[in-house]
Amino acid sequence: MTVRRRPLSTLVAAVTLTLLTASGVLPASPAAARTPAGAPWIGWTGTWAAAPSHAVPGLPGASIRNVVHTSAGGYAVRIRITNRFGTAPLRLGAVTVALQIPGAPKSPGAVPGSVRRVTHRGAAAITVPAGRDLVTDPVPLWVRAAANLLVTLHTPADSGPATYHRSAVQTNFIAPGGDHTADESGAAYTATTGSWYYLAGVDVLSPLTRGSVVAFGDSITDGSGSTNSADRRWPDRLAARLAALPPHRRLGVLNAGIAGNRLLLDGTGPSAPSRFDADALTHTGVRAVIVMEGVNDIKGRPEQTDPAAFAAAYRRLAARAHARGIRVIGGTIAPFGGHSGWTKAREAVRQSVNRFIRTGGLFDGVADFDAAVRDPQRPERILPAYDPGDHLHFNDAGYQAMADAVDLAGLRVPAKTA
Repeated sequence: MTVRRRPLSTLVAAVTLTLLTASGVLPASPAAARTPAGAPWIGWTGTWAAAPSHAVPGLPGASIRNVVHTSAGGYAVRIRITNRFGTAPLRLGAVTVALQIPGAPKSPGAVPGSVRRVTHRGAAAITVPAGRDLVTDPVPLWVRAAANLLVTLHTPADSGPATYHRSAVQTNFIAPGGDHTADESGAAYTATTGSWYYLAGVDVLSPLTRGSVVAFGDSITDGSGSTNSADRRWPDRLAARLAALPPHRRLGVLNAGIAGNRLLLDGTGPSAPSRFDADALTHTGVRAVIVMEGVNDIKGRPEQTDPAAFAAAYRRLAARAHARGIRVIGGTIAPFGGHSGWTKAREAVRQSVNRFIRTGGLFDGVADFDAAVRDPQRPERILPAYDPGDHLHFNDAGYQAMADAVDLAGLRVPAKTA
């Protein structure tokens, strides 16, 4: 007789659900974890992501405590660790996940009793091959939406260049010496960093949220100009809108923005087509991708002036997403008049590219960010109430306006056929 072995993740999901229901952690009524049609469901959903931008010198001997903000809640977590730009195997002596003290986004302290050891294939010491990402074993931990997690990694020795996300717009912490991954106190974390190290994503085991949407872009998606450690980037504000919907309509939101990223050329991080699969399509439960890329090609060096090249790149992204059944929303390029990189010729390119996004028939939907944030009196410029002063990025109010421009219903309908 042949015995079928269930995958470890499936077994952990089933056991976790059983234990949490028995202990009263799950909703009291099973109906709370069912679809409107009454079919029971529980599965993995992406709750947070960061796109690796490049590599920097490693931090041998340190414990790095990354703060990440969830968009969806669940009853277990698993971590995507990245060594994508590493040149040697990344050796981690220990990894933990914990709940950050509520209301203290700039504190390295963990909620007492919430620290959980993270393993891979049952081992606490984890090795990630060079050029690869690795998804850990599931860890039972009750996580709410819009909560902060502490993901802490100890690098006992020098594993070479560290893959990181440069512009986190979030205070993270470093304990310079020793393994402090299990510390609830933040006393050992005497240094701070504005980057996320070795992290590419976090999934939750959720009975309520069935999938995720990826925000794919550059510094505007990355949140440049928003309040530090306040989670007011436009993808965060989009997550808040989605979290207010009935459970069966909710989606997690994954931020795949990289400040300085380009559509047609490598910039900060690989070009959009080069990183699209790794940073968008292969995350857990992706249903839709909102693409907002191109301003750095228009204003950067070498500048890109052919709207047809932009259209061709968008077509490549859409075709790859549609081949996986993933919906693609085109985000129009926001104005940047008044910025040092603006010229009338570049404005003409932006307008032409935006016409294609709106009317070219390529995308499954359009998020008209340009219309949401431009000054009606000077449409080549950002509305002054949304401009933090650099005439390119946005303040918190501007990012809220961008999030409000996304049609929530349009994130869930079927994608166009490939």
